[in-house]
Parts: sequence; structure tokens; C-alpha cells
Amino acid sequence: MPATACVTLKDLQINTVIGQYGPGDVVPRAHLLDMVLHLPADLVLVDRDAMEAVFDYDPLIAQIDRIARAQHYETQEYLLSRIVRACAGYPQITALHLTLRKTPVRGDSGALGVSLTLDPAAMDALRAAG
Repeated sequence: MPATACVTLKDLQINTVIGQYGPGDVVPRAHLLDMVLHLPADLVLVDRDAMEAVFDYDPLIAQIDRIARAQHYETQEYLLSRIVRACAGYPQITALHLTLRKTPVRGDSGALGVSLTLDPAAMDALRAAG
């Protein structure tokens, strides 16, 4: 079995506005992003302690922040799609699984979200589509 590697991000609270809410509606207090980014193993199994030897995820996180703040979104799906396309801009990311969720959903409880998984073939197709 070939070596595989992932960078995992969990519960990143992003600053965004999603949806339309009326009087009496539960307005989410938080939008949370989880990401599992698949990378070539040699970006995690390294022989030296240097940033140029690993995947630098900080620029991607900054890009996600800009995307999230860029506009008022009607749907979680569209924001998640924009984040996936940002990830596709990094050739080191060979596959991914992302989840975007909002909380609370009813009263003061619950989380509701959308997830998307792209395998290497789906990532290649997304990149080819531009």
C-alpha cells in the first residue's frame, strides 16, 4: 500500500453571513469548517524541520477567510464550492473532504452542514474544468 498523508483542520470558525432570516428564526452564531486535505506523503514524512519541506496551509486559510468575507451567501453549498475551488488551486492537494456547518439549528442546539469529498480523479476533473 502506498504511503498517504493528510492535513486535518477541525472546527475553524469562519466569519461569514449565510442565508436570510426573519423574525423568530434561529440565526446561527457560528459557521465551522472541517477539512481533510490529502497530500503526497513526502510533504508530511520529512527529513528536516523546514517550512519549504511541508505543505504551507497558512495561505489557503487566509484565502478561505477572504472568500468567506467576500459576500453575503444564500447557501452553505455555494460557499463550500468556492472553498473547494480554492483548494484545487494548490497542486499539492490530491484529494479532500470538507464539511461546512452552522450552529445552532433549533433553540440553542444542533449543527447542520454540508460535506463534499473529491478523490484524485475528481480533483483532476475540477482543475481541468478551470
